[in-house]
Amino acid sequence: MADRRLSFTLAAAPALAPLLARGALRSPLKRPSPEAGFPRTRLVLPGLRIDLARLAAYERVCGFATGSADGTDALPVTYPHVLGFPLAMRLMSGRDFPLPLLGLVHTSVEIVRRTALPATREYELAVHIEGLAPHRRGTQATVVTELSVGGDAVWESRSTYLARHRTPGRPGRSGDERPAPLPVLAEWRLAGDVGRRYGAASGDRNPIHLHPIAARLFGFPRAVAHGMWTVARSLAAHGTSGSTVVRAEFRAPVLLPGTVRYGADGTGRFELRGAGGRLHLTGEVS
Repeated sequence: MADRRLSFTLAAAPALAPLLARGALRSPLKRPSPEAGFPRTRLVLPGLRIDLARLAAYERVCGFATGSADGTDALPVTYPHVLGFPLAMRLMSGRDFPLPLLGLVHTSVEIVRRTALPATREYELAVHIEGLAPHRRGTQATVVTELSVGGDAVWESRSTYLARHRTPGRPGRSGDERPAPLPVLAEWRLAGDVGRRYGAASGDRNPIHLHPIAARLFGFPRAVAHGMWTVARSLAAHGTSGSTVVRAEFRAPVLLPGTVRYGADGTGRFELRGAGGRLHLTGEVS
């Protein structure tokens, strides 16, 4: 795998809107398949410094305690995903990425934090595509994001993204994958602007999260909350510190405005369900 070192800062990183547009224009030309080729480039951004104002905005919209003015507090466990997202989008919107960006669904994320991450530290950020795999509903890509200090990985994540297409002969979910509800600890009433506020803080301004009209073009009756916001909001309620492993699966979109119930059982498991019991998110912290 060839490294491609980048020189821009995140504050001056390429805007996501042109990458989304580029990916959307190329989507009809893509032919997703688990056997397709994919980009082997590893994008590397050295000398990364955290924008403390942007970090504070992220903490507020996700429900994390806001760090001190000098940034000595640790980054939320989900925040490096936000830092790496522009690089992931650069890869997934490229001509050599075989899955269409339009309709691509974030299905899961696994995060490993090996130590606390001070907001004032300088980091190196890297993103690459680990591979493609068959899924019962199509083809799935795994995108890896790594945060390093002095050559040592201190944080990494693996996100899976699904392109739906016909998959003859692949089995569906088994019946035992619908877990019983966890004890409800909180009910959150989500305003219609949650997607816009998270988009402003994270940079992820996918139109389905911002406006109901755009969401309806993709088959949603209202705007949809970002999946990573639902994880971050749940982890802010759950609490994490030090070395942490987080695994989460996105089961169904959260519509905005709306009401969700946060549940946890004290063993590390957590979930979000709709007021009617529909399961939106399952996760575990260890």
